[in-house]
Amino acid sequence: MVRISEDLIRRRAEHNNGEIFSLEEVSLHQQDIERIEHIDKWCRDLKILYLQSNLIPKIENVGRLKKLEYLNLALNNIEVIENLEGCESLQKLDLTVNFVGKLSSVESLKQNLHLRELYLVGNPCAEFHGYRQYVVACLPQLRWLDGKEIGRSERIQALQELDAVRSRVLEQEADYTEKREEQKRSGLKETTEKQEDPQINQLLSESQNGTHQNPESSSKAHTDAEDKEKEFWEKPCPFTPESRLETHRHLEDKRRAKEKKREKPKNKTLRTLINADGRVLNINEPKLDFSLTEDENNCMLLDLHVYRHMDTSLLDVDVQPTYVRVTVKEKVFQLVLPAEVKPDSSTAQRSQTTGHLLLFLPLARGEIKPKKPTARPTTVNSNQNTKNETRPAPGRELLEVDPGLAGSLANIVPKGKESSHKPLQLSQPHQRCGVEERPVSKDFVDDPEVPPLM
Repeated sequence: MVRISEDLIRRRAEHNNGEIFSLEEVSLHQQDIERIEHIDKWCRDLKILYLQSNLIPKIENVGRLKKLEYLNLALNNIEVIENLEGCESLQKLDLTVNFVGKLSSVESLKQNLHLRELYLVGNPCAEFHGYRQYVVACLPQLRWLDGKEIGRSERIQALQELDAVRSRVLEQEADYTEKREEQKRSGLKETTEKQEDPQINQLLSESQNGTHQNPESSSKAHTDAEDKEKEFWEKPCPFTPESRLETHRHLEDKRRAKEKKREKPKNKTLRTLINADGRVLNINEPKLDFSLTEDENNCMLLDLHVYRHMDTSLLDVDVQPTYVRVTVKEKVFQLVLPAEVKPDSSTAQRSQTTGHLLLFLPLARGEIKPKKPTARPTTVNSNQNTKNETRPAPGRELLEVDPGLAGSLANIVPKGKESSHKPLQLSQPHQRCGVEERPVSKDFVDDPEVPPLM
């Protein structure tokens, strides 16, 4: 049962900054309210009150609303028009599709002198012969009935035939009252039988708890539940407050069963993301495509193909040195990285066109990749015994000598002995790159630490 609370009214009074004492209009429709209460004490300045589409069986606790001009009680379970004498400013009353069968109770509205519009369409009393003439004659201040204007000639004729119309209305009202009592007794009997039926109770308990003994019993129970559901909606029943309440409770039970079924996955065992031995697992529960690449700046790029129109608030990214974990709508995507990364320097971006999630993961070994060294030729100056780097001339191929073989090549000529072959001397000195080369003297001794000339 939903009660009218101060918090409910305050939430409905957002346009009034949450203040309820000075509230002039409040809408409490479709709240499954079963009783009118507290409104006449908390909202004394109320002018418009919407209470349609609820489960209210009786008009009560509105007599203190002296400024109330419009009261909407359509689609409720009201059977009698009463307790509205104190609403001195009431101008419009809407009781569409209720269960008002006592048409004579409309005479209680005579004291509402400002009442101009009344709606009783969809009520059992609207089917009575002479219904409109009776209401028009009983309420001389009324101008509109069920959306149709009351003419002067219609009012005069209704006043002239009031006695005959009243007698017919009272007879129909008595018949309806007897019929209504029979409906109450039959409805109470059906409710008692349903509560005592063990099969129905077992089906209800199994559907709510979601527990069955075996798959066969589970499928059988599911079939029985579908049959009961089909039988419930196809079974003919009278249009009464009890049938409306039964329908509401049936829908409420189904809603609660669905909520319990949704809550069950939260209670299941936790998924295994890391083994007992500490090994991280690769997991792709959302079944998303992805690509992992490495760029030139020692940075790995993870492109995760997230759903394009999904809100970013449903994503949770966790970067660790050896793996990445992304939670997509409570589903885990976990990937083990081939190299260690820096979590503090990692960043995440979301594409506005494709919706993909791009993670930048800097590698832990360095920010810049080292380039491969290139070998360059050297020239030796015999006088200074130093190495000077020179660029190779275009179109020439130079022979490179392994530094480890320099000593062995230098020992080809033994130290301290004269060789039969004299060193080669040039007939005429020539310039090479602007420097004149000198002939080698006889006192020259080959140093093993210096590589040979090329």
